[in-house]
Amino acid sequence: MAYLKPPWFTARVFNRVAMATGLSGTQTLTVTRRSGGPQRIPVVVPEVDGVRYLVSTRGESDWVKNVRAHPNVEVNGARYVANEVPVEHRGRILAAYRPLAGKVVEGYWRKLPDDADHPVFALTPTV
Repeated sequence: MAYLKPPWFTARVFNRVAMATGLSGTQTLTVTRRSGGPQRIPVVVPEVDGVRYLVSTRGESDWVKNVRAHPNVEVNGARYVANEVPVEHRGRILAAYRPLAGKVVEGYWRKLPDDADHPVFALTPTV
C-alpha cells in the first residue's frame, strides 16, 4: 500500500497547532506505538449512520500500522476499539469524510485515487 509522507512543516508544526486548537475541526487521536509509547496526531472524525470513523488520507501511515497492532485508541480522551473497514464498504465513509476535511485532502486523492489506498477504521466506544 502507498504512503504519502507529510512535509516537515506539517508533521512538526501544523499538526501540533491543529491538536492544540482544534483547527479545521480536528480532534486528537492517541494510539499506542508498536514500541509501546503514545503517538498523537490530528484527525477529522466523520460520523456515518451513528458510527464514528478514522480515515487515513495519506495511505498506510505509521498511525495506521500502530492501530492495526494496538486497536485500542483515544479520540479527544474518549476510548474506542478501532476495527478496519473492508475496502468495499469504505465509499460512503470516504464520501462523508472528504467535505469535512476540506480541499487539502483532494490532492491526496489525486495521488492515491483508489479507496484501497485510504485505510478506514470504525470506532466502537469502550466502557
